[in-house]
Amino acid sequence: MGQKITFNLPDLGEGLTEGEVAAWLVEPGGEVKLNQPFVEVETAKALVEVPSPYDGRLAEHHASAGDTVDVGSPLATFEVEGAEPEKPKKDADKRTPNLVGYGAKESAPKRRKRKREAGGASAEPTAPASLVGAETPVSPAPAAEPTAPTLAKPPVRKLAKDLGVDLRAVTPTGPHGTVSRADVEAAARPATAPSRAAAPAGGEERIPIKGVRKLTAQNMVASAFTAPHATVFLTCDVTGMMETVAELKARREFADVKVTPLLLVAKAVLLACRRHPMINAFWDEAAGEIVVKHDVNLGIAAATPRGLVVPNIKAAQNLSLVELAEAMGELVRTARDGKTSPGGMAGGTFSITNVGVFGIDTGTPILPPGESAILVFGAVRPQPWVHEGEIAVRQITTLGLAFDHRLVDGELGAQFLADVGAFLTRPGETLLSWT
Repeated sequence: MGQKITFNLPDLGEGLTEGEVAAWLVEPGGEVKLNQPFVEVETAKALVEVPSPYDGRLAEHHASAGDTVDVGSPLATFEVEGAEPEKPKKDADKRTPNLVGYGAKESAPKRRKRKREAGGASAEPTAPASLVGAETPVSPAPAAEPTAPTLAKPPVRKLAKDLGVDLRAVTPTGPHGTVSRADVEAAARPATAPSRAAAPAGGEERIPIKGVRKLTAQNMVASAFTAPHATVFLTCDVTGMMETVAELKARREFADVKVTPLLLVAKAVLLACRRHPMINAFWDEAAGEIVVKHDVNLGIAAATPRGLVVPNIKAAQNLSLVELAEAMGELVRTARDGKTSPGGMAGGTFSITNVGVFGIDTGTPILPPGESAILVFGAVRPQPWVHEGEIAVRQITTLGLAFDHRLVDGELGAQFLADVGAFLTRPGETLLSWT
């Protein structure tokens, strides 16, 4: 029998103090490989897959799905052959390392390599990882019989949790024995469909405020009552932008990426930030300084089943248009899958919110904390417009820029928005002259 080691919940990013166990991916008795995700933990920022720190067996869960676990508290116990755990250190639970980046997606080659390694015996034992929670040896306990893990994608696991469905009791019908969304809904139907005779005439539903929604609410209140917000608007002809989108889609180098109007809006913002660097800054009240950032960490607001998240693309100003399209596509996919890591949402400097996808013309957004401006991109609609001295039907949109009036005055905000509008009106011409 191997050595049993307790794994404590690490700090999953930016000083978070707790996390809720969303789903166990490996049951007690199940074999695990180093860096194989074994549990999903929902924090105030993201749904994070926590990787195993060992090769071995998961011996015990210390919390059930739905339980909240404090950082530094026992999460699971592993049984590892030949492990020599460190002796317990005083206050070890208080020094759990900050593992920003947990939950980030692996690249496809790494995933394929890990799957191949899982299929056969390792040539030599793998040393235990060092980036783990505080470790404490525990006394041996009878081993549970290994149980095959339930296969289901994270959104399906989240749905099962919301509906109160035990995935282990669901008969999978998806490919390779995977539990599908339809399987979960079918399992929940008998238990959740209320009897008409018993249904109350009125009533109410109470939804706990937690996770992403709780953190978003706290941040928005803090921002709204800290930074003096001001907003300017610009209605402009973006027929040229729509024509450029169609041209880019037909080009070979863009064949494998998604080209949308939002891509050109993002490029316009990055070029305008180069012209007006004060927009990419924040007000440091404690230091009494305005901090101008050289890198534009471009945030893209994404509506997800867990609430609004704003992950960002680091140093987006250094990316080509194709690279920017790839980064935006990956960012949106990761956010919708609930896989954005805490580090992926930290450090934003400028954000874009696309309300046009909902058919909305414009809005007055609240600044993400630590940022001085956010651009609103509204719906693009065919409308009558004066073009070259005549009335014509053109593609029209309304842009909005909300900014922190402590460091961005009305003139700077207007100049920045005018430059974004000029790029979208004539993207081909301005792209050549500004870059």
